[in-house]
Amino acid sequence: MEARMHCSDLIDRLTAGADTPHRVFLAMGDCRFRVETNSETLAGELTTYFAPFLCSPGATDIAVTALQGPVPDLGLTFQVKEPDPGKTKVKEEWADLPGGRVVRKRLTGLHFLFGGGRNLAVGDCEANPNQIVNFVNNRFIERKLHDGCLLAHAAGVALCETGMALAGFSGMGKSTLALHLVSKGVTFVSNDRLMVRPGAPCPAMFGVAKHPRINPGTALHNPDLASIITDEDRESFLRMTPEELWNLEHKYDALIDRIFGSDRFILQSPMRYLVLLNWNRDITATRFEEIDVHARHDLLAAFMKDTGLFFVAEGDYAPTASDYARALDGCRVFEISGGVDFDFAAAGCLRLLETA
Repeated sequence: MEARMHCSDLIDRLTAGADTPHRVFLAMGDCRFRVETNSETLAGELTTYFAPFLCSPGATDIAVTALQGPVPDLGLTFQVKEPDPGKTKVKEEWADLPGGRVVRKRLTGLHFLFGGGRNLAVGDCEANPNQIVNFVNNRFIERKLHDGCLLAHAAGVALCETGMALAGFSGMGKSTLALHLVSKGVTFVSNDRLMVRPGAPCPAMFGVAKHPRINPGTALHNPDLASIITDEDRESFLRMTPEELWNLEHKYDALIDRIFGSDRFILQSPMRYLVLLNWNRDITATRFEEIDVHARHDLLAAFMKDTGLFFVAEGDYAPTASDYARALDGCRVFEISGGVDFDFAAAGCLRLLETA
């Protein structure tokens, strides 16, 4: 195949003659998806994972095709995406074509093609359903960024019409804090990504249909999550020190609808609060203080998020810390510092949500 052919032509070649009878329809806020595939197994996996967002067949805004099968040689020269800071393994490569982009996953061999409203995943989708989930969610992120949102590295929760984003530098525990709050009755909005749209009287936040992946320590200390861990694993984890648990690279999917109920996962809310975790594991007292985010760009670095390879801007998309600070106008911002205390932090967040 020619390396510089149009992305849409390459998608046509890869899908020619393919039968995709299995379909999953999703409603993510005001955006409707149709995911079609030749794999009944994959369709079943996606139906289970996206259960809170399933909808009836109908008109769709975004269509995604996932083809189970071998990937032919595309004749492309890929560029390597350098690992994120602190990482060493190369995971992704990409090639830009007229009208779109191709991303190849090094480990799984899956190829993702997108551009001009066309979206295709091809490869061993059945063995890697999580990557198809991510591809669908990335199409939603792209739509929201094209609509004027900024991408944030944050979890999100909401109580009635009051939304709260939770951010922090890597390993600070934003997902753990979010699940503490969901256990206290609030609704889950997002685990790791938020799209923030400036507005009055406050910004709006849009979540991603991605269930949290939690570490063993989070599950051990939250009774609502106890069923996620096997009895054998629990005994092993209980023998570990807090330091060993904190650093353990082992994750569990916490399906929000199965643990807390089908109505406890939404994707949209007014964003009235942002809580920035800036604590550490020492014995100092935990502090919960309101800050002026325009004067604390150092903390905004934890909230700002690079788009990665699965977004190609239609125009200029290069927001600065000042852009993020302005987007938060109308949103009260708090810093939690001092020693790590999830119960203290959850109580403070809940007071804000209940008194808004």
